[in-house]
Amino acid sequence: MAELESLETAAEHERILREIESTDTACIGPTLRSVYDGEEHGRFMEKLEARIRNHDREIEKLCNFHYQGFVDSITELLKVRAEAQKLKNQVTDTNRKLQQNEGKELLVALEELRQCRLQQRNISATVDKLTLCLPVLEMYSKLREQMKSKRHYPALKTLEHLEQTFLPQVSHYRFCQAMVRSMADLKDFLESIRKHSERIGETPSKRKVEREGKKREKGKEREGKRKREGEEREKGKEREGEEREKGKEKEGKERKERKGKEREGKRKRKRKERKERKERKDLGYGFPVNQLFEMLLEIQDQYSETLLKKWAGVFRNILDSDNYSPIPVSNEEVYKKIVGQFPFQDAELEKQPFPKKFPFSEFVPRVFGQIQEFIHACLKFSEDLHLSSTEVDDMIRKSTNLLLTRTLSNCLQNVIKRKNVGLTELVQIIINTTHLEKSCRFLEEFITNITNVLPDTVHTTKLYGTTTFKDARHAAEEEIYTNLNQKIDQFLQLADYDWLAPEPGSRASDYLVDLIGFLRSTFAVFTHLPGKVAQTACMSACKHLSTSLLQLLLEAEVRQLTLGALQQFNLDVEECEQFARSGPVPGFQGDTLQLAFIDLRQLLDLFIQWDWSTYLADYGQPTCKYLRVNPTTALVLLEKMRDTSRKNNVFAQFRKNERDKQKLIDTVAKQLRGLINSHHS
Repeated sequence: MAELESLETAAEHERILREIESTDTACIGPTLRSVYDGEEHGRFMEKLEARIRNHDREIEKLCNFHYQGFVDSITELLKVRAEAQKLKNQVTDTNRKLQQNEGKELLVALEELRQCRLQQRNISATVDKLTLCLPVLEMYSKLREQMKSKRHYPALKTLEHLEQTFLPQVSHYRFCQAMVRSMADLKDFLESIRKHSERIGETPSKRKVEREGKKREKGKEREGKRKREGEEREKGKEREGEEREKGKEKEGKERKERKGKEREGKRKRKRKERKERKERKDLGYGFPVNQLFEMLLEIQDQYSETLLKKWAGVFRNILDSDNYSPIPVSNEEVYKKIVGQFPFQDAELEKQPFPKKFPFSEFVPRVFGQIQEFIHACLKFSEDLHLSSTEVDDMIRKSTNLLLTRTLSNCLQNVIKRKNVGLTELVQIIINTTHLEKSCRFLEEFITNITNVLPDTVHTTKLYGTTTFKDARHAAEEEIYTNLNQKIDQFLQLADYDWLAPEPGSRASDYLVDLIGFLRSTFAVFTHLPGKVAQTACMSACKHLSTSLLQLLLEAEVRQLTLGALQQFNLDVEECEQFARSGPVPGFQGDTLQLAFIDLRQLLDLFIQWDWSTYLADYGQPTCKYLRVNPTTALVLLEKMRDTSRKNNVFAQFRKNERDKQKLIDTVAKQLRGLINSHHS
């Protein structure tokens, strides 16, 4: 029974102690009264003493734990006190200077500025008013000049225009009122002129009627004179008839001689007229008339230019209508038809079963056929010029070179530079120009068969088709590299990194996975390209991707960076390296393609492994593990991580490991600055 009572007493004392710890001081009286109402207050005092000693030990532990941080805080406060006092002194000095001398100068400058602003506003208002008045003054000056030169009708119109349009806008100015007063007499004068204008105009009308009457009278006189002359001629003819009958025998001989002379004269006149007409015609076209052969040669040049313009339109239509995809062949007849249009030989393609595809698109055989038609058109003009076969061959080759180097080349360049042209079209253009370049020797043979002039002759002009198609192919290759980089930039714009993430994700970012998929499908289209083109495009894309990813890390908008975000970024770089190892384009030796990401790899390894001792110790040596890491780049990235560690937790300075990490970052940053300075010096 006694044990039960002691347990109840102990439980009651424990409850009272909890109430004392949790209750406000003003309400503790009833609790203590319940202790003294009982008979066990001595035992309660012992429990209270034990509880107090327990709390004292906890307080002592807590103080010991935070003592070093408290000391550091006091030290920082002492340092700040000196800086605060210095700042206070600077503020006081600045305030005193501002109140005494510099303040007065500022007030004077402000007053001058106010005066300048007022003057500027007045000048602007004056300019606006003068701009409004200038047309009035110009119109008034024009009116005075018209009056001075006695051009009364234009002056009257100018006066009406001035009164109705311009004067109402400036009617409140004194010069306008004076102008109105001076124009009153002028207006009366002009109005009086208008009243007398009918009489003034009546005089020339009457004179005109009189002149027409005189003309009619003179016409009648001339008509009577012609009738009298006709009658006299009739009488003369009758007399001549009588005389003619008397001397028929004599006139017969004279008539024969005269007719012979007339026929000869007519023939001479016709020859002369034909010659003159030809000369006028030749001069009208701008051709020299001294030699017909020279004229024909000039016509030939103009004819060649006309043909080039015509074939430029033909080539544009062919290139615009092409689908830029390999030609599918379903049977032997279609295959032979295309081979007949374009000289193509491929033993592997011939062995393949139908359906199969030519590597080039439709514009290759069509362009080749149009070049042959152009050669025939040039040949037709030279058929009747009586030129030697060598001259005909030279003319055809020169015209064909112009067609290839100027007309066809410009058309290809325009297609390549279009904004809507895609990577697939550019790849097909490279394949097409490669086959057209190979067909140039067949064009040489075609011209040789037509002109019968061997290509090895000394004066034979060579075709420049190879150069044309090489230039077009190089332009398409450059456009492929540019388009690939632009596509990569578009994917990178979708990047949404959380640079303050505490932990990385479980896999690479979605945008990068999509980008790698796009690159795989794109490089799969490059199988028909020359090996070096595909390899260059792949290496260029990987280098651009690596550089762009590094710029994402270093851009100024990323001010803070956590280790978790860096590890997520590392997952993306590993995805890129896996893509490079998979060999998207054949022909690379070993890990050549992975070297495009070597800068990123070494930088990320340095930060993730925190291997600063190795980097700083081996810096500058050829065998350095982090040879591709630039100290400036490392310092920028380290500053971003240092800012994060400073701002991540307000109480981070009270934890010893955080303080040690911060000191290490400061030390590494200091050494990196030393490396940068020594490199610049």
